[in-house]
Amino acid sequence: MSAVHEQVKHHFEKEASCYGTTITKLIPWYHEMISAVADALPFQRNQPFHLIDLGCGAGTVSAMILERFPQCRVTALDFSGAMIREAGKHLNDERIRFVQADFSTWTWDRSYDAIVSSLALHHLITDEHKKLFYRRCFQQLEPGGIFCNADIVLASRSSLQAVYMKRWKTFMMRSVSEREIEEEWLVKYRNEDVPGKMQDHLRWMSEIGYVDFDIVWKYYNFAVYCAFKS
Repeated sequence: MSAVHEQVKHHFEKEASCYGTTITKLIPWYHEMISAVADALPFQRNQPFHLIDLGCGAGTVSAMILERFPQCRVTALDFSGAMIREAGKHLNDERIRFVQADFSTWTWDRSYDAIVSSLALHHLITDEHKKLFYRRCFQQLEPGGIFCNADIVLASRSSLQAVYMKRWKTFMMRSVSEREIEEEWLVKYRNEDVPGKMQDHLRWMSEIGYVDFDIVWKYYNFAVYCAFKS
């Protein structure tokens, strides 16, 4: 595990108990964003299917999906033990199993009808790591299965990226001081996060074999996008 990866894990272990409150202050329209993940799932309400939530955090996405799809079975995976414990407090449910593991190295134990992730992929440091992640997910998807990701992305050019960052900072200032934004959250972003351009993500998935791409939701540098396995 790289030094950056260790640093990210340390922060999640430390901040797990307040993660649910903090994230709504930092991520624009967070609940709307994760709702878009659930909206994208192509299943009927009472249809049984298996889903894995990679980088489940405090379990917010898994909880929303289980509420909408009562016959779903969820594997919730995160590399932070503190996050797993926090999620378990709110998701004491026989339909979900928790796995503490790093999704970038975890050995998959089954295939899935749906693979979702939120605010996790940008912690993979290189483009090659991201492409490998997409490939491993594709290999574990059932035919007709969906991959859906909610994450921070980069703009296609620097002038747009400046707009993205300005809008993000404006949102955070609704509930966080400018000093805290500049001295804590943007420092962590620059030191720990490695987002990719939206078009690069779609191109990588296309090269691997995903089909029927769509951007389900987007607010400047935050996006929900999905693709399918034919």
